[in-house]
Amino acid sequence: MTTPLPAWTKLRRTLDGERALLLFALLALLLALFDPQPLAQYQGWLQIPTLAGLLGLLIAIQGIRDSGLVQHAAMLLVTRMRSLRRLGLLLVATTALLAMVLTNDASLFLIVPLTLTIGTVSNLPVVRMVVLEALAVNAGSTLSPIGNPQNLLIWQHFHLSFLQFLLGMLPTAGIMLALVVLFTLCWLPRGAVASSAARLDPVISSRRLGAWSFAGLATMVVAIDYGHAIWAAALLLGAFALRGHKSLLRVDWPLLLLFALIFLGVGHFAQLPVTQHVLARLDWNQPLVLFASGIIASQLISNVPATVLLLNHATEPLTLLAAVNVGGFGVAIGSLANLIALRLLRKEHGLGALHRASIPMLMICAPLVYVVVSWRHG
Repeated sequence: MTTPLPAWTKLRRTLDGERALLLFALLALLLALFDPQPLAQYQGWLQIPTLAGLLGLLIAIQGIRDSGLVQHAAMLLVTRMRSLRRLGLLLVATTALLAMVLTNDASLFLIVPLTLTIGTVSNLPVVRMVVLEALAVNAGSTLSPIGNPQNLLIWQHFHLSFLQFLLGMLPTAGIMLALVVLFTLCWLPRGAVASSAARLDPVISSRRLGAWSFAGLATMVVAIDYGHAIWAAALLLGAFALRGHKSLLRVDWPLLLLFALIFLGVGHFAQLPVTQHVLARLDWNQPLVLFASGIIASQLISNVPATVLLLNHATEPLTLLAAVNVGGFGVAIGSLANLIALRLLRKEHGLGALHRASIPMLMICAPLVYVVVSWRHG
């Protein structure tokens, strides 16, 4: 008979798994205490439409998981692929492609659960694969104006045409994707896929749940693109409350809270007088200043808040785009997609594995992309 864990032990284990959440809660609290602001400021920093979009995606993906479609797709992939590297390249390519059309977070919400399921029935190194997928969404989303929030912000702010955006970001995205493919070939083992298909139940538990969860996912992606994320998320929340309440209970609510605290903390930090004073002293007409600032700010406060911080200072949109997208590599906070991937992975050594791959990627990629930026200005 198993002895129940003491309440304090349960609480400690829960808190150990939510260190990032506690860190950003502390940051937001300290800034609020030492630099109190009007309520409207906090509401702006909270980025409610972005949180609503994330909520809708979380609900839809949980429904897809609960339908059994992810498990079924995993079985099909494992039984058809022979090489671990080929399987890895397929997952990386699919992740990058989805990031171009569905946004980077939606891509991860679809592919990472599939990868985790494949890992339960095969010898695929799951931690490395999820890290590669995080790199792939950062690279793939770079090419599309709707691939990630920073692209959408800059695209709309500078009124670039779709073709201008695509052609301008093609070299940067090409370099990033080539490095991710190269890293995949170097980091994944050469061996064959060894599967235990008997451990995977291929039965789809609910096609109906899967169908309207996919419909909800598509609705959320379109709604986010057109600025109606709040209404779409409310509709999806109501639908699942009526017909899929068990899936709602399994949604990763702490992830939503983590993002809210990140937005509050880094939004407040970006608006501190000392931060604004430093920005005012820089020469934004120099491409190197803008490029380096975008990367450094991304490493400190993540690339979406970095974009907001630099948007009104930037004189060259494509340079800012290149900087904040390349800045998604490096430390985990560089891109919110990295945090989503780690959260979905839930492995003890996930953060270390991400940094072993992502920091060298930044060190190699940034100079190469800057050569392209300099040539464009030359």
